Amino acid sequence: MVTAIVGANWGDEGKGKITDMLGEKSDIIVRFQGGSNAGHTIINDYGKFALHLLPSGVFYNHTTSVIGNGVALNIPYLFKEVNSLVEQGVPKPKILVSDRAQILMPYHILFDQYEEERLGKKSFGSTKSGIAPFYSDKYAKIGIQVSELFDDDVLKDKIARICEQKNVTLKYLYNKPELDPDELLNTLHEYRDMVAPYVCDVSAYLRQAIKEGKGILLEGQLGSLKDPDHGIYPMVTSSSTLAAYGAIGAGIPPYEIKRIVTVVKAYSSAVGAGEFVSEIHDEAEAEELRKRGGDGGEYGATTGRPRRMGWFDAVASRYGCQIQGATEVALTVLDCLGYLKEIPVCVGYEIDGEVVKDFPVTAKLAKAKPVYETLPGWNCDIRGITEYDKLPENCRRYIEFIEKEIGVPITMVSNGPKRSEIIYR
Repeated sequence: MVTAIVGANWGDEGKGKITDMLGEKSDIIVRFQGGSNAGHTIINDYGKFALHLLPSGVFYNHTTSVIGNGVALNIPYLFKEVNSLVEQGVPKPKILVSDRAQILMPYHILFDQYEEERLGKKSFGSTKSGIAPFYSDKYAKIGIQVSELFDDDVLKDKIARICEQKNVTLKYLYNKPELDPDELLNTLHEYRDMVAPYVCDVSAYLRQAIKEGKGILLEGQLGSLKDPDHGIYPMVTSSSTLAAYGAIGAGIPPYEIKRIVTVVKAYSSAVGAGEFVSEIHDEAEAEELRKRGGDGGEYGATTGRPRRMGWFDAVASRYGCQIQGATEVALTVLDCLGYLKEIPVCVGYEIDGEVVKDFPVTAKLAKAKPVYETLPGWNCDIRGITEYDKLPENCRRYIEFIEKEIGVPITMVSNGPKRSEIIYR
């Protein structure tokens, strides 16, 4: 069976932990979009890890980790990540890389930095990992596919075209050093040698695995509201964050995705710029939640940036679940709210004097004011509780209120960062 694990919000919902957990009963785990701008924090018996490119199920001996064709593949970064796991005592993971994946190049990272620099105060709050320039090149058809590494004639022709175009921009827009074709070719030869043992036709491999009844997990990055089509455009990422894209980014038929576990955060947080209706504007209050949030606080796993904090947004989360096609929800970081006597929940948006319950387009979102309903807190630590009935009554009320608002069954409640700190309902 194929299961997709995706986020309902702005990312940072705790998908890594859920993938790591469900990985125990899976054979294959596939990253299907995004690149090393992802940051999935995992705590298990080996220690604490922040994964960026590798799927979050790499810690099991029985799993194969797959980099799908939809991923922005930073080859040296991938192998640096593998080596750092091995150095921390994790058995070397079994990895496969799609021959149709495209390569994130050093110049993509430079272009990302140069553009943010050029935009100044109007910048997108990019992680500067080269993601937007990478996907721009992919769709402009000047990206380099892994399969092309093994044909020097194709490679040389492509490099010539890339340099011709990029050097005009570097010289006249950014006033920066131009690309050298020979240097690029050498870099690509190094990449070829690193990745060669792992390259395969991932689509064919997965089709066979489905035929054999293997358990396959598709792991998404970020969340619904960062999707370029359905999110808070233009403050979004550059690849689709939706479960539906899992079929394309892994190369399997869409009807094979039978289960869509959508991860929803018990409060809200966002990295980077963009509309964020339930944001907490009192800095002391936001910092208190940030400090207690996640594991070791709400700071970006890739950038270390403090995340913007907010109360649970039922309008955004419901929409996030609907657009993912959620079949069930995993509610995370609930334990972080135990210090609060009362918890506001955003249940509607007031736009031009009218209260709406449906998530609007970005231009309308900019005018939205949150409409809150306040729920009583449970005012105690719930970590270590493993049975739903043992949770304080107000805590169960909060979960059931959220479940009613989003309209999808909450089947898992995470009450701590460890793999074992989970309640199944």
